[in-house]
Formats: sequence, structure tokens, C-alpha cells
Amino acid sequence: MRKLFTSEAVTEGHPDKICDKIADKILDEALKVDKDSHMAVEATIKDDLVLIYGECSTKAKLNYEKIAKWVLKDIGYKEKYNVVVKVSEQSKEIAAKVNQEETKAGDQGIMFGYACSDTKELMPLPIMLANKLCKRLTDYRKSGADFILPDGKSQVTVEYDGDKPIRVTKVVISTQHKEEIDLKILMALVIQNVIFEVIPKELMDEKTEFLINASGPFTIGGSFGDSGTTGRKIVVDTYGGMCPVGGGCFSSKDPSKVDRSAAYYARYVAKNIVAHKYASKCQIEVAYVIGYSEPISLYIETFGTNKKPMREIYKYVKENFDFRVQNIIDELDLKRPIYYDIASYGHFGRDTSWEKIK
Repeated sequence: MRKLFTSEAVTEGHPDKICDKIADKILDEALKVDKDSHMAVEATIKDDLVLIYGECSTKAKLNYEKIAKWVLKDIGYKEKYNVVVKVSEQSKEIAAKVNQEETKAGDQGIMFGYACSDTKELMPLPIMLANKLCKRLTDYRKSGADFILPDGKSQVTVEYDGDKPIRVTKVVISTQHKEEIDLKILMALVIQNVIFEVIPKELMDEKTEFLINASGPFTIGGSFGDSGTTGRKIVVDTYGGMCPVGGGCFSSKDPSKVDRSAAYYARYVAKNIVAHKYASKCQIEVAYVIGYSEPISLYIETFGTNKKPMREIYKYVKENFDFRVQNIIDELDLKRPIYYDIASYGHFGRDTSWEKIK
């Protein structure tokens, strides 16, 4: 059966991603000084106002305003911003549940991990292409194409024959730009220097459509075109809608928050199941309760693609993986300042510890 599936992604200059990157830069700066920092400090941005708020417990002395302004400059924004900070200590009730000899889950919740044989990264093709397009658009801008500005989005529609991706039917890119660039020239440059650099030729044909700034000029972007908040791009950050999301975001959260660490581990396990050819598609759901180290449930779904009985897959997982929070943190080495770089262009399919084949 033929079907179409679409995923979208955003550049690091999108207002929601700005806030994700501010939050994860704050986390990284805390972890550089105190690897046992407990952080949940988020950001919201609108026009020239940046609001930083949340809870933390860290030995690090953080200059939140300086961090936020550094991130905005690093992304490519040259405007002046006013930063308001409202950060308090982590709740002592939560800390008491988490800070024990063995780290316990910092909250309740469900997390999902996913892998499939679409790509060499064992990720769904639509979201991998969408994220790579946004990354390429940013690299093109920073390499000298200064008519392009930081805010942007991509969207990729892939046609599947059953579970096999066979062609890209549509590619959508919306990019902020300077007023003086002609839209027809912009379109031609983006197609040549972004789309053709990312989408494999064998996945395109004469019917593949390219929609570049389909609504017309896009000169007002970033926080001056829309508001942004940490954690609003969880579908972009994960599997592009191919897999459910647990509801909790990643950015801003230290590894004791299972919204982040257990989602990374679930991806790690799902990828290994596919890599070792137990199945060509795998989805894992795991659930935790605050103050408990082990999950209260683990569910593996292979959508009928398993090459071995499900009892063997569960046995393989039980013998090779440990979902206790402390083990996740240790095995994946998560108490490091690694989060700023993965805050944009997807948390999966990258060169990270949770992408290793065990």
C-alpha cells in the first residue's frame, strides 16, 4: 500500500529553538562546574524580551543574562535584548526523592524510543531529511550567504510503499531573508545550495515539488515575528510524528529528569534491537514514578516486523540493558555539558552516546 508521511523541522533561529538552546546552554554551564546540578530552567522570548525562569540546585554561579545574550549572538541575532530572571531553588520535597545514594526518577511520566530501517541512522526518513535541511540552511547562511537570516523551517513529504520509503514528493522551506533579495533568486539559491545538497538524487524525480517561501516575503522573524518557549518542539526533537511523544520536553532538564534520560535510553535500546536485526521497526514505551529507580512498565512494539519471537526480544533487552535511572546516567555518561549542541536539529540520529550499537 502506498502512503505519504510528512515531518517538519526548524532552524536554531526559530523562536522556540532559541529558548531550547538558552535552556540547554544554562544546563551545560551548570554541569561544567557541578556535574550533580539539578536544573529545570527554561526561557520564553518575545520581541526584545527574554524571560528566564524555573528551579535549580547547583554549586555553579550562573549569569543567566550573559548566557542568554551569548546564545542569541551565537545563533546570529544582532538585536539588543532585555533579560528578566526568575529562578528559585529546586523543591526540597523533590530533592529528597531524587538525591539518594542511587539516583531516583525526578518525576513521573512516560517516554518513547523508536528506530526503523529507513536510513543508515535507523531513523524515519522524513524527520532526518527535514532536520538535515534546516542544518544545511544554517550552514549555508553562516558560510557567507548573508541574505539569509536565522529563522526558518523545513517540511518533507515521503511516499512509502508499505514500510519502504521510495521517493520524496514535496520539500517545503521557509527562510527568513533580507528585504533586498529577490524571491525568485532566493528560491533558486535554496534549491541548489540546500535541497540538492541534502536530498539524495535517487529519492527525487520530475514530479517532486519544491515550495520555497510559499507565502511570500519572510523578512520579520525570530522573536520579532513570533513568541518562543522552551519545550514546544518535542515532535521536531524526536521522530517527526512517526512515534508517539511522552509529553515531556528534553531541553533544560538535567539527567535525573527521566523525560530526557529515559527517552534517550529508550531510543538506545530500540536502535540496538533494529541494528541487531531482531526487527526492522521498533517502538519502546517506558514509564517511571518519582522517587523510584526502576520503571514501572516496559512495552516493546515491532509492528509485525520482528524476525524473532517477542519473548526473545524481551529476553535480549533484559539481559543487555538496565533502565534504572542511575545506570542510564552512568552508561550514557549524561552528566556532561553536551546539550547545547543537540538542542537543535534533532536529539536522535546524531553522534551521541545513545546512538551507539552495543
